[in-house]
Amino acid sequence: MNTILGLAGQTMLLTESHIFELNAQLINDVIIQAIAIFILFFFLSNILFEPVKKVLQNRTEKIKNDIESAAKDKEDAAAMKAEYDEKLKSIDKEREEILAAARKKAQQREAEIVEEANAEAARILNRANQEIELEKSKVSDDMRKEIVRVATAMAAKIIEQQIDESKQDALIEDTLKEMGGSTWLSR
Repeated sequence: MNTILGLAGQTMLLTESHIFELNAQLINDVIIQAIAIFILFFFLSNILFEPVKKVLQNRTEKIKNDIESAAKDKEDAAAMKAEYDEKLKSIDKEREEILAAARKKAQQREAEIVEEANAEAARILNRANQEIELEKSKVSDDMRKEIVRVATAMAAKIIEQQIDESKQDALIEDTLKEMGGSTWLSR
């Protein structure tokens, strides 16, 4: 057993002396490992890290742009809504103005129609009164003519019975003298 313990103690001494002592092989191994790690890091950063960074950066920019675009769209939508509301108010106001103008025009047209109807009624009434006056004078003239005709017929009957031929000739001559019979006789 002693020999086993002795060998283990010597092994321990040998390992302790190498820890603090740097030999050339160990330094070469460390440098090669450092270069390998650096090369590995360089390749991994160019192959993996840079593309991943670019993807993340692109995604970050895309998200930022989307947020800005959404904010701009929201502002545009708010502006459009405000403009739409303003247009609705303007359309309502214009509609009220058009309706008021139409009512006013309808009232004016109504007044014109009533005035035209009254004027037409007055013309019709005047025409009817004129026609009535004409009819009265026509009837009056017809009545006079009828009275004259009846009187003439009665006078002719009376004269026929009372006047003989000599009286009739004397009456004709008196009438001719009154009318200017000398000119008539001279023809």
